[in-house]
Amino acid sequence: MSSPPQHEYVLAHAEPTYPDDHEAPYIDESEDLGLDLDVHLATLVEKRRLWWRNAFINTLFISSWFFFATLLSLYNKWMFSPEHFGFPYPLFVTTLHMFVQFSLAGCLRLLWPKHFKPERRPSGEDYGKKAVPCAVTTGLDIGLSNLSLKTITLSFYTMCKSSSLVFVLLFAFLFRLETYSLRLVGVIGLIFSGVLLMVASETHFILGGFLLVISASALGGLRWSLTQLLLKNKKMGMDNPAATIFWLSPVMGVTLAIISAILDRWNLVFSSPFFDGTLNALNTIAFLVLPGVLAFCMVLSEFYIIQRVGIVPMSIAGIAKEVTTITISAWFFGDQLTPLNITGVAITACGIGLFTYHRYRKSMESTVPLDAHGNPIKSDEDISEYRIALSSGNDQRERRGSVDDDQADSISGNSNLFSVGSDDEQDAAELRSIRSSKFPSERAKVPARNIRNPEVDSLIRQSIDVERAWANHGGEEEIPPH
Repeated sequence: MSSPPQHEYVLAHAEPTYPDDHEAPYIDESEDLGLDLDVHLATLVEKRRLWWRNAFINTLFISSWFFFATLLSLYNKWMFSPEHFGFPYPLFVTTLHMFVQFSLAGCLRLLWPKHFKPERRPSGEDYGKKAVPCAVTTGLDIGLSNLSLKTITLSFYTMCKSSSLVFVLLFAFLFRLETYSLRLVGVIGLIFSGVLLMVASETHFILGGFLLVISASALGGLRWSLTQLLLKNKKMGMDNPAATIFWLSPVMGVTLAIISAILDRWNLVFSSPFFDGTLNALNTIAFLVLPGVLAFCMVLSEFYIIQRVGIVPMSIAGIAKEVTTITISAWFFGDQLTPLNITGVAITACGIGLFTYHRYRKSMESTVPLDAHGNPIKSDEDISEYRIALSSGNDQRERRGSVDDDQADSISGNSNLFSVGSDDEQDAAELRSIRSSKFPSERAKVPARNIRNPEVDSLIRQSIDVERAWANHGGEEEIPPH
């Protein structure tokens, strides 16, 4: 028996070839699976664009914080001033505000769970070890600050409280929220000295009050650092500012209630003329509770700023607010400033400018990975989630490719070419054997899907058909070319 035509035999056993490359073509299915596979490092132009975009958004949050803080300060001045409402228990008011914030945060989580209610929630152990210390520290900061004002003047309190910036930087280094650099330490030292000169005035030194306010400043630096750590913690479900307020405010309220009950003496509070009679009591409660809405908006803005830029820029923004307030008061309202105060304002403004330049240089020198939409992948956890998504997508592609193989083999098995006799079943098996032996490199090289080349499959089927026809005719008749 003569052998089949050589060219047909070569076709039947040929390696698959591709016109433009030696490797199998790559099919990108990221759009089908909703995945962004185009991850790259930001160029200098992209870093500048991101910096200005973030600066604009951060300015909006800082402006919001300034606005609500100013309104709350004016309201409190009216509430606590003896010439106006004259309510003399600020800690009691702050305690009520904590529970107002808890209620408002709960409403946001209930009405808009997609935006304000993370899927995760803190476990009992995490809540006790991480959230409670932050809340208690906040309560002690507020309590000691108010207690110190009973023994020292407001000007001396402001001078001592400005040291909170130093404690903020110290705890930021301790918890690795900021990278240590001499440039940053120098800038913070310049701002701190400027603030001291800005608020300097003749005052009497009182050791007890000084220790109270310095302790409050240290607790303030600690509580802001703990707050930033919580806002970065996705595993506890506190990476949303509204969720953080929801989980922290009850403990802060209880801590302040204990301090207020000791310092304000609640028996005196409820026996005061402000709660004399039902109508008078309801009127007082309304005046005390309504500013809690302003406090909630202010704290929410604070937490968004901390989440976006960190506690050190947040503290610098607070000092910028004081500089702005002092400047406006001197310019429009004629407040008297000494040459020493004016020098302090100028030094502080220069320090804030240098800090802004420091952050700009740091952002330009850093390595920023971007996704396909140009958004930065900020944390290791984000990168981990991104890799999980890619892994899930690959698994999905492999499962879909396996289904395609089974479907194709089923179709091949039921086609007219392999529909009769045991010989045809052997032909079908041979086809599958040829495909599996001749296409292993194709499956290894194509990460998106096991790809079939229909032209090669067609030639293989034709060559098998030629071999079968040649055998049936005993090799005596000429087989017409295909």
